Amino acid sequence: MAQLKDIKSRLQTVKSTQKITSAMMLVASAKLRKTQRMLDNLEPYQEGLLRIYNLILARTQKFQSPLMDERPIERVALVVFSSNTGLAGRFNHLVSAELQQAVESYKSLGESNILLYSFGDRGVREILKRGGVHYQGKYQSIADKPSFENINPICEELMNKFVEKEIDKVELIHHHFITKGTQVMTRQTLLPFLVEKTIQEEGEVEEELLEKYIIEPDSEPLLQELTPMLINLKFLYAHMDSLVSEHVARMTAMQIATDNADELIDELTLEYNKLRQQAITAELLDIMGGSFDR
Repeated sequence: MAQLKDIKSRLQTVKSTQKITSAMMLVASAKLRKTQRMLDNLEPYQEGLLRIYNLILARTQKFQSPLMDERPIERVALVVFSSNTGLAGRFNHLVSAELQQAVESYKSLGESNILLYSFGDRGVREILKRGGVHYQGKYQSIADKPSFENINPICEELMNKFVEKEIDKVELIHHHFITKGTQVMTRQTLLPFLVEKTIQEEGEVEEELLEKYIIEPDSEPLLQELTPMLINLKFLYAHMDSLVSEHVARMTAMQIATDNADELIDELTLEYNKLRQQAITAELLDIMGGSFDR
């Protein structure tokens, strides 16, 4: 009977846990839809702005912004997007591994010259224990709140430090969402700002499209304004990209946990029924044996 009570108690525990994992899966799913909608809305805006930037840049061959200045790297800033909470599978572990690899690649600069900015603390705990970086900025309170208002002051700080030559490179480390089944770790350069795909690289300049734009008084001031806007957009996109990947990872992990709980409940129920049947059979045999003794 003691064994039956133990199995029954374990069944209740597993069922309670399953309710929690199922609820967390639904919450992650709802957050995923919201964040993915934000990301989908941001993407065409970013692509459109970059397209305009490239069209104007095609007319201004000698344009150079201080934010594009490539120089020897003596001080680097690593901006890491992870999670404040666990239960997201290997999400934070992969961030930690990529961060460790980045720190190793800049190890020769010295600890004081590797600056760490973190959104979410789970992915940076291991590196902070080991050392090798200077913890510069901690933004856990806005790790799950991507918006221009939240990221603009941080981005402005990084751009100012880059222009003042206090840092020579800024890298973003985050998950890139491809599909619900595929998210990959990405390490990309934020500063110096490099246009990844210009019209010149595409081949022929689209003269007809260029003629549709009238720029007054000059292209260069406009490009100077658009460059920090594109950097802000790239930063915000990376933040949203990471958050979408986090919600997918947590939803998947909770789905697996819920399915595993289903299997465990079935196994425990079967074992409980077998033991109960054995107990009933044993009691019947005792009763029958007693009647025969009479």
